[in-house]
Amino acid sequence: MEKTFAIIKPDAVASKNAGKILARIEAEGFRVVAFKRHLISKAEAESFYGEHSSKGFFGALVAYMTSGPVFVAVLERESAVAHWRTVMGATDPAKADAGTIRKDFGQSIERNAAHGSANATDAAREVTFFFSYAELI
Repeated sequence: MEKTFAIIKPDAVASKNAGKILARIEAEGFRVVAFKRHLISKAEAESFYGEHSSKGFFGALVAYMTSGPVFVAVLERESAVAHWRTVMGATDPAKADAGTIRKDFGQSIERNAAHGSANATDAAREVTFFFSYAELI
């Protein structure tokens, strides 16, 4: 079994779609290993998205991710990283396939409802960024 990391982003939480997204996660065969509501601080956002710090959208990304509560989660299943990315859909909801989370709940490329790890290495780093060993039961 493989683990991946997910965030239900501020736009999806504010529009009361977090429960619908969680239901989709479970319907797709994921086991929710850990799940919590969290308000990302500016320092956390800057660190978490540090690889993008030189890009023009970095400031807006940090402001958006700190604009309201999120739900962070650790998900587990076979091929978890790839499957979660498929379930989320393309980054731009306008280009996402029908029935994906971003197509159904995303507002724009910037406010696209969900985050998922890009690969297993990123998943391992992202999981431990938000969750302690004791929380990963």
